[in-house]
Amino acid sequence: MVDFTCKKFIFDDILKYSLGLTKKEFIVLKHLIDNSDMELTTLKIKDKLNLNLTTIQKAVKKLSEKKILLKYKKNLDYGGYIYVYEVNYKSQIKIILKEIIKNWNKKVEEEIDKWE
Repeated sequence: MVDFTCKKFIFDDILKYSLGLTKKEFIVLKHLIDNSDMELTTLKIKDKLNLNLTTIQKAVKKLSEKKILLKYKKNLDYGGYIYVYEVNYKSQIKIILKEIIKNWNKKVEEEIDKWE
């Protein structure tokens, strides 16, 4: 937990706010983290979370773009393929979060320096 003036942040808050995630994107991410031992597709996530498929697709796209999720193409036995999603390694996510926080801190320091 991090105490920042009048607000305490738990790690989930840091993860959500650092990555700029919406509530539903964060729900999708938490589901993927909690079920990292399963092959998860957008349809499986939709069924489990009871959210709109478009919402799930947008969430996994954003998380993939931020390199928080990894996306794999899996060939189906009867032809075609599906995409399977999994959470990136925690070590990689830590690097991403630390870089975001470092950039934020730099910008805050610059604003403080400009203050007269």
